[in-house]
Amino acid sequence: MTQEVSEDAVDRRVCCDGERGTVRYVGTVPPTAGLWLGVEWDNADRGKHDGSHDGARYFTCRHPTGGSFVRPKKASFGVDYLTALKQRYEVELQEVIGEEVKISTRTVMMVGFEGVKQKQRLENLTEIGLRRCEVSSPGPEDEIRNTTPLAQSLDLSGNLLSSWEVVAAIAEQLSSLEILQLSHNRLSISSNPSSLSPVFSCLRVLSLNSCALTWSQVLHCAPMWQKLEELYLADNDITEILRPVHVLQTLKVVDLSNNQIVQETLLEISHLPRLEKLNLSCTGLSVIHFSDVSAGNKTSSFPALKALFLDDNNISEWIVVNELEKLQCLVQLSCRRNPIIQKEKNPETSRQIFIARLGQLDLLDMRQIHADERRGAEIDYCKMFASAWLQAGGHGEPEKNQLSSEFITQHPRYLQLIHKYGVPNKDDVREEKPFALKNELLTVTFVCPEDADRKPIEKKLPASMIVQKVKGLLHRLLKLPRAQFRLAYTCSKMAGREIEIDNDLKPLDFYSVEDGDNILVRWS
Repeated sequence: MTQEVSEDAVDRRVCCDGERGTVRYVGTVPPTAGLWLGVEWDNADRGKHDGSHDGARYFTCRHPTGGSFVRPKKASFGVDYLTALKQRYEVELQEVIGEEVKISTRTVMMVGFEGVKQKQRLENLTEIGLRRCEVSSPGPEDEIRNTTPLAQSLDLSGNLLSSWEVVAAIAEQLSSLEILQLSHNRLSISSNPSSLSPVFSCLRVLSLNSCALTWSQVLHCAPMWQKLEELYLADNDITEILRPVHVLQTLKVVDLSNNQIVQETLLEISHLPRLEKLNLSCTGLSVIHFSDVSAGNKTSSFPALKALFLDDNNISEWIVVNELEKLQCLVQLSCRRNPIIQKEKNPETSRQIFIARLGQLDLLDMRQIHADERRGAEIDYCKMFASAWLQAGGHGEPEKNQLSSEFITQHPRYLQLIHKYGVPNKDDVREEKPFALKNELLTVTFVCPEDADRKPIEKKLPASMIVQKVKGLLHRLLKLPRAQFRLAYTCSKMAGREIEIDNDLKPLDFYSVEDGDNILVRWS
């Protein structure tokens, strides 16, 4: 680039040595001679100062080390859409069509690629990917419309777009545009976003991850997106949520992950009538509370929400999970890497408690919940808290139940579960013991009912030992390295009944195997 840069370069986007930034100043910087660009970098580590030099302020930055000065010749102001398009697609095509390729010692011409050429002709493209192609402007008037008239999906992530007006100048020429990815750009906010809404009249999916946006700016821009169904806003500057009024009402999917949200403001988006999927992972969330209803009832908040992602947060109390049971439509939950998982000694036990507390859930942490798993989880939950239930006023005869409100708040599904599976008997009441390894070991006896010559073998096993490892142990104990084992167990509580152990990935305590039980071993 030459030293001649007009003052309208201010607020334009530039790229220098692979780093993107926004021009905040054009002019001299005494005592040096010549023209300088004052740039605020997207990556603050690229900068050196906050826009001040030798005591004089030339521009301001969001970050104290986000700015620096560069010579114009070192900065690229990018290319127009059409130039990037041809570089991305036509150059690739020319590398294939008519190319001489050396195969072994013979040189041959590539033939038969006419179909490929026809398919990839620019005017036939429906999906266009121009990620990190330094696009900064639309190019000659109406040329986009003539060149890519069928585009439905456009990826302009990580480019040099400077404003929503520039984006609109591109999008208005793509009448079928439904999916637009603008992540990793820095777009100045339009003063009149409503005037741009006809441009985005077909837009259903919009990605604005890592665009340094606040929630207020999102709401300001929202009148542009009248039919938007999916909005991705991960890794922005969103903290306090304000209620969307007359905007964003068509949204079905919202991603707010990697934003440090003020959790007291979260429910401001709970009235979006069509919202089905919400990602709140890595937002610092520790509490969710729906105050409009008591435990065991359904809230009016998030009336359509089916899938909720809460990974990598600070959730540490089961009372938060109880609150999720108030959601009317929740069937999918992801809550990985939260402190609550560590509250139980075995992650599978935590999973069982989640399943038992959330009656509608079909998918937990990306794993399907099958009917037998739910049944086992709910029965074990009843046993696990049977002692607390009795102490809180629980009784085998429903009319004599005088449960405390505290117990109902802590276990809102418990009465529903004992109605489903029956009242826990005395043998199911588990005495709370301090944690120690010996309390986690079960004494079980392996019995081979189809081989009378083999003597029973007594072993102490961890309750958390998965069935697959039990079978590995049996291969060694019985010296049957290639046997296909089938396991079941019997216990004194259910004399004469065998309970099948049929899932290699489950721990023994999933099947409620207890101290003194017999494990029956058969093989083929």
